[in-house]
Amino acid sequence: MESSVAAAGVVVLVSCGEDGGPSASSGGAESGATATEGARLRPTPACDDGGDPTPEQTEGPFYTPDAPRRNRVAERGAKGVPLLLAGRVLDMRCRPVAGALLDFWQADGEGEYDNEGFRLRGHQFSDRSGRFALSTVVPGNYPGRTPHIHARVQPRDGKLLTTQLYFPGERGNEGDPLFDEALLLDLRAAGRGRRGRFDFVVA
Repeated sequence: MESSVAAAGVVVLVSCGEDGGPSASSGGAESGATATEGARLRPTPACDDGGDPTPEQTEGPFYTPDAPRRNRVAERGAKGVPLLLAGRVLDMRCRPVAGALLDFWQADGEGEYDNEGFRLRGHQFSDRSGRFALSTVVPGNYPGRTPHIHARVQPRDGKLLTTQLYFPGERGNEGDPLFDEALLLDLRAAGRGRRGRFDFVVA
């Protein structure tokens, strides 16, 4: 069962376009994440007039600056179930935020971070419609933490949002003191992998 993980009109492969966000590409192993043609994003519950922005969370000890600019952070042979994560960056009035910097980092499927290089680390920019797409793997858990993906979202003229995204149905969610239901991905099975969606709402 597929999920609505990309806005209408996104086709084939997603890569960095001239405006810094996802754009259609004809292929190539490093060109980016596969998006669902014709799929539509559902409204984000937190995105309504008078609503709250995406909750902030701690950066944690494993952030590494200057990660490469790329949509595909899962290199060949990466440990973990393939995951396509897509969504949009929106303001408090549900308007798309173009050119926002999104920086992602995470553990691999065995709960291990690469603290010497940039495996499963990368940054990109939202496109003209606020869209982003990330090709990665489902992270594993490690002592004290349920599976999660770290994100820093920086609008051009706005406040930096540092947060973490979580996976529904994980046994470790209840025991993780940082877990927040508001940060759950909309997750669906997709062949041998998964598709997830999340819209970041920035102040």
